[in-house]
Amino acid sequence: MSDPVLILHGLWMRAPAMQPLARRLRADGFAPATFDYASRAVDPEASCRRLAERIGAFDGRPVHLVGHSLGGLLALETLTRHVGLAVGRVVCLGSPLRGASAAAELSRHASTRWFLGRSADLLRRGARLDRADTQIGMIAGTRRLGLGRFFARFDGPHDGTVALAETRIDGLADHVAIPATHSGLIFSPQAAVLTARFLREGRFG
Repeated sequence: MSDPVLILHGLWMRAPAMQPLARRLRADGFAPATFDYASRAVDPEASCRRLAERIGAFDGRPVHLVGHSLGGLLALETLTRHVGLAVGRVVCLGSPLRGASAAAELSRHASTRWFLGRSADLLRRGARLDRADTQIGMIAGTRRLGLGRFFARFDGPHDGTVALAETRIDGLADHVAIPATHSGLIFSPQAAVLTARFLREGRFG
């Protein structure tokens, strides 16, 4: 039986945006499904509760999680808030685990704060890795095209929205950088191959 995978979209997106990645994972032998949530209008705590319920609906069968950007943060936040969930491995795509400098800058100005909605605090803060029993991998992008470069001053490599340094945090099982923009990570065949490998082996290879 194919391993189930829940795929989470990022800020200002909805579940259909993740279908290209879902199709590639399905072709690689997984059973992917998407998790939809209102990234700006709904408090992340409520989305975490819904995600925990969705994971629980698999009746104890471990579910892998793949999250793009905010989706990766939401996945890890859910594991912190809801202990005991049957989760396999987690892959984050360009998630600002150390907090996003672009989000911090946007939050400083009333004219741009609305862009982040109720996810602003989570994007500024980043993730907490409280599940030592869960292997978490990060695929980061290094192609410097994206709106984030107009709001944040990146000192090193970045994907146009999130700095490479912001994707690194203690506790990751593996980390890899590929030539992709922040949004491009969703559509990248290379990212899909690496995601499938990590879900199977716990390493990118």
